[in-house]
Amino acid sequence: MEKKEFHRRHLPHFQQPGQSYFVTWCTADAVPPKAVKNYTQQLKLLSTKIEILKTKNTDDKSIIDSKIEFSRIRKNYLKALEDLLQLENKSIINLADPRNTSSIINTLLFWEGKRIENYALTVMPNHVHWVFKVLDKDEKGEPVFLQDVLQSVKRFSANQINMNENRKGTVWHNESFDTTIRDNLHLHNAIHYTLENPVSAGYVKNWWEWHGTRYF
Repeated sequence: MEKKEFHRRHLPHFQQPGQSYFVTWCTADAVPPKAVKNYTQQLKLLSTKIEILKTKNTDDKSIIDSKIEFSRIRKNYLKALEDLLQLENKSIINLADPRNTSSIINTLLFWEGKRIENYALTVMPNHVHWVFKVLDKDEKGEPVFLQDVLQSVKRFSANQINMNENRKGTVWHNESFDTTIRDNLHLHNAIHYTLENPVSAGYVKNWWEWHGTRYF
């Protein structure tokens, strides 16, 4: 597969080596397909508009305004997604089962120091929050792309979970919902959100009590 700085499945994804990200992904049955369809369509249209404006050498203000609108809609999308994930907590697979949690955490730690630098992660019953930095180069000196890291960890963890559950089939939703970290404040807020997610959901009183949380 050709590596790209812009990659799209149903949602636009902006990726670049050396960048930090806040990523959320969930089990295949955690989100009803039509629940966030409107947000998906709006983001697709805006990302296409931005690319067209760039090719036409449109003035910077038009591009900036479109990017601001894109960020606003994406923020609303992620909020709606999180609300759905808190409500739809009866997934076929329970990620909070200690075996599954351990499999996921071990997978997310695998590329530490080789392709990524971990900041924080939390495994919830039907989704995962992960804050980390993609390194500029991997152990072979090749550029590291978010797309490749996510494909690797989702594929391997899915195989491990299926072994734990003695099942076959899809584990993860085919999309990952990633946000590019803009600055230190944004990084702080992403880490805080990730750590506090089990507290907000009412599972524990303090973030360090949740067995699926790691802070680096």
